[in-house]
Order: sequence, then structure tokens, then C-alpha cells
Amino acid sequence: MKIDIILAGVGGQGILSIATIVGYAAVKRGMYMKQAEVHGMSQRGGDVQSHFRLSDEEIASDLIPMGKADMIISVEPMESLRYLPWLNNETGWLITNDQPFVNIPNYPDFDKLSAELGKLKNKVVINADQIAKDLGSARSANMVILGAASPYLGIPFEEIEDAVRENFARKGEDIVNTNIACLRAGREFAEKR
Repeated sequence: MKIDIILAGVGGQGILSIATIVGYAAVKRGMYMKQAEVHGMSQRGGDVQSHFRLSDEEIASDLIPMGKADMIISVEPMESLRYLPWLNNETGWLITNDQPFVNIPNYPDFDKLSAELGKLKNKVVINADQIAKDLGSARSANMVILGAASPYLGIPFEEIEDAVRENFARKGEDIVNTNIACLRAGREFAEKR
């Protein structure tokens, strides 16, 4: 098994938490993992992206060639579109939040952005912000996105849940439970679409 993922979003949206959780679950399964250095402004508000590669065989490079990514996981819709050239047009999946993080004065028109997302063959576009808010933690939209991506990761969902528990354990049981609820809600949304 091999899966190449582009992680995209804006600084402060939890891209690194997604990488940590998926990486933890993959390594626990005995998989190899490579992650390119996070590019962009990782402080709150700047664009962030990273190449994230998983395989059951050794991985030579940490960079994904153009047109070869199996998935883009994005917590921000414009950032998901920015990295479409890396996505495999036939088999690749885009998983993205549909709520913009307007951090630049010339942010694209939302209707045009939605129309571009609508053109994609394989996609899960979800209002992760609202789902996370409804479940008690607006900051957990990244876990909703991870849950929506989970059916396409090739890692058993229970192992992703375990990785979430491990990653957030030091923050207390309430935080763990909220993040698990957000993860499950994202998964349910993806499975129903």
C-alpha cells in the first residue's frame, strides 16, 4: 500500500495535528512515512502545505510528483485548489472544508471557488467549522476533516481513533472525547455522500 497526501491550509488550523495523528497510526501499523518540511507561514493566518507519504515499502523521496497525489486534505477551500496540480486527476481525492479563512484582501469570490470544487470527480466538501462548533469545539474542525478523509487513508478507523486519543491525552478526557466526536462526525459525513 502507498498513499501520497498533500496537507494544506492556513497556519493555526491544525494541519500538523492531522499529520501527527495519521503518522502515528501509520507507524504503529509498521508503515514507512516521509513528510516534507512544512512550507509557508506556519504562524496563524499564513498558508501552509506539506507533502506526506505513507507506504508499506521504503520511500525514497519526501516530495510528491505533480499529478501523483492520492489525496489533498485541506482545512481551507482556496488552499485545496492551490494544490490541485499535484492531485491525480483520475483517482485522487480532495477532502476540504467548505468554509473560507479569508486572510488576504483579494480572496476569490466564494461562488467561483465553490464552482471549481464542484468540477472535481472525487471530493468530499464539508462544513467542518459548523460541525466542530455544534460538537463543542470550533478548534476541532481539523478532526472533522481528518474523519472525512479517513475512509480513503487505508488505515483502520479504530487505529486513527487510537492515534487521536494518544495525541490529545495530555489535554484531558473532555478534549479527547470532543476530538473523537468530531472525527466520527467527519467520517459519517463522508460515508453518506
